[in-house]
Amino acid sequence: MPKRSRLIAPLSLLALALAPQAFAAAPEVDPRIEQVLTELGKAQAIQATALSPDGKQLAWVIRRDDKPAIEVANADGSHVRRVSAATTPGSCAESGIAWAPDSRRLAFIANCHVDLTSTKAMQNAIYLADTRGHDAPTRLAVLPGYVRSLQWTADGKSLGFLYVAGATRHASAVAAAKRPAGEIGVSGVEVQRVASLDVAGGALRELTPANLYAYEFDWSPDGSRLAYTAAKPPGDDNWWIAKLYVQGAQEGAAASVLLDPADAASGSLHGLQIALPRWSPDASRIAFIGGLMSDQGATGGDIYAVAAGGGAPVDLTPGIRVTPAWLHWTGSQSLLVSQVSNGQSQLADYAVSATRAQQQRVHFTVPASIGDGSASMAMSLSADFKRIAFVQSSYAAASEVHAGALGKGAPPAVTAFNAGLKPTWGKAESVEWDNEGFHVQGWLLYPAHYDPKKTYPMVVVVHGGPSSAVIPRWPGVGYGAAPLSALGYFVFQPNPRGSFGQGEKYVQANRKDFGYGDLRDILAGVDAVERKFPVDDKRLGLTGWSYGGFMSMFAPTQTQRFRAVVAGAGIANWQSYYGQNLIDQWMPPFFGASVYGDPAVYAKSSAINFVKQVKTPMLIVVGDRDAECPAPQSFEMWHALRAQGVPTSLVVYPDEGHHFVDPAHQRDVLQRALEWFGKYLPAAD
Repeated sequence: MPKRSRLIAPLSLLALALAPQAFAAAPEVDPRIEQVLTELGKAQAIQATALSPDGKQLAWVIRRDDKPAIEVANADGSHVRRVSAATTPGSCAESGIAWAPDSRRLAFIANCHVDLTSTKAMQNAIYLADTRGHDAPTRLAVLPGYVRSLQWTADGKSLGFLYVAGATRHASAVAAAKRPAGEIGVSGVEVQRVASLDVAGGALRELTPANLYAYEFDWSPDGSRLAYTAAKPPGDDNWWIAKLYVQGAQEGAAASVLLDPADAASGSLHGLQIALPRWSPDASRIAFIGGLMSDQGATGGDIYAVAAGGGAPVDLTPGIRVTPAWLHWTGSQSLLVSQVSNGQSQLADYAVSATRAQQQRVHFTVPASIGDGSASMAMSLSADFKRIAFVQSSYAAASEVHAGALGKGAPPAVTAFNAGLKPTWGKAESVEWDNEGFHVQGWLLYPAHYDPKKTYPMVVVVHGGPSSAVIPRWPGVGYGAAPLSALGYFVFQPNPRGSFGQGEKYVQANRKDFGYGDLRDILAGVDAVERKFPVDDKRLGLTGWSYGGFMSMFAPTQTQRFRAVVAGAGIANWQSYYGQNLIDQWMPPFFGASVYGDPAVYAKSSAINFVKQVKTPMLIVVGDRDAECPAPQSFEMWHALRAQGVPTSLVVYPDEGHHFVDPAHQRDVLQRALEWFGKYLPAAD
């Protein structure tokens, strides 16, 4: 014991020396900030919703007793009742809802009645509830691992799902990474497979091969085959090079590659990403979204189709000026498509031929975020496609379940969980401008209590991705645009080239050009705002997370226009980043080669190479287990700024990944950022 104590002490001192600004409690919270945080915390989060196939019942997942819980109601939102396997309310987390074809049984995932202490692995159980009976839900299986994406076969006899046996973490690159130990890339690798369970009883069947990491799947109409996207492990890294597979829905069935985007024969899809495979009703072909995508789950691109027996993929929507994100066959020659259009959510019908998918009708366009929780912008539909349900939120209204007839415009809210909440921030307005041949759009939040006779500071918030888009949504507790607006700032959120919403050509326009064309779009947008609104150009701030964190580090090397920066999970040096992150496969599609094949293209967008030009005070925040934008990138920028005498602060949050999950850390980031901007961009006129 004495020897061990002498060893620990110097190691602890070394850790402190390496991380002088490691996470510690922030100073006492400004009362105004605490008020904003309190208001943000009042919203009830609705995580998912599902409409029964007959269109008569709704289920949703909402937080109760600080855990996700399941409630069922009539399709109009009436007669709400709890569905739970728990004997004590709030004793377990329940989610993953999926209606059986009979519209009576509801399958879900929970950790009720499982031993959470006997193993380091996650433990989940699949339950089945009779929503028209009074008996407690039946437990179908207890599974040691991670379970998600329940999907019934059409005959209602089996449930398919994604399963990571022995999982110790959520299967996501944004979750906190495992601490490095053992042989990297070999020890402790966790593989996600498509599995199934016969509802009438039977053992777990892991259908896809053990040497493939499956990301998404779809049953064929008769349940005899699977289509899925997969790649060799590790799964966090290889989604960007996933292939489309087809196989029989039996254990040990041979998996056939239907499509490999890395193959030059894939045409316009070559080198891009694929997502959301969906069988046509006659099982003759599989539609999917293909495009340049920077994050698994942030789906966007063109609509493609490939024959189920093989062949070249066909781009059904070349040249469209919107970004499809989700699709569902509504007939052998028709698709329902959710898409991003100029910063808004849109639902449309497409007529589909062998070579084209032509937009026929727009059901609605809303300045709000929509989705049922199963995939980006996904809709929950009745079996006859006459009714629809989803969760919607905007800057003006917090999350509610919306449901109603398809074809009669945007359906109304059928819940009122957050009806009493009012924004504490200013109103939102779409701003549009043209730059270098591109039409660009963004969202502007006014300061709370806006007075047009005053001038105001403005903070520019750059979204992550870059293949993503700012679409209005009600904010949660944590860092973002709304709290800045609430404290008296204009907040500008642009969708520059590289973003979704203007077509695939626009998305691909910042390939090999990070920080240049997109920054020019942003600065042109700032000019457009300043021409119309009373913004003080001497009080401009810049912030963002992930790709927005990179832009927050890089922009001050190119312009002195910003007077304060907060960089969240940023990237200072693309060359060193390539060897540090756990998702390097995303980079060649954007940079045109690996860092070893073309180091110059990575160097030209690296802030560290131009750091002597930086004069802007910069707060840097990051999680210590971030696999996507590792903490050493933040250390590198912080060290360089400190060496140049630029005011800077680095805060590292323990046990956090790319997305922070600890509420205390979420609040702390917000408080520090608001104080940073308050110091360098005072909101008072």
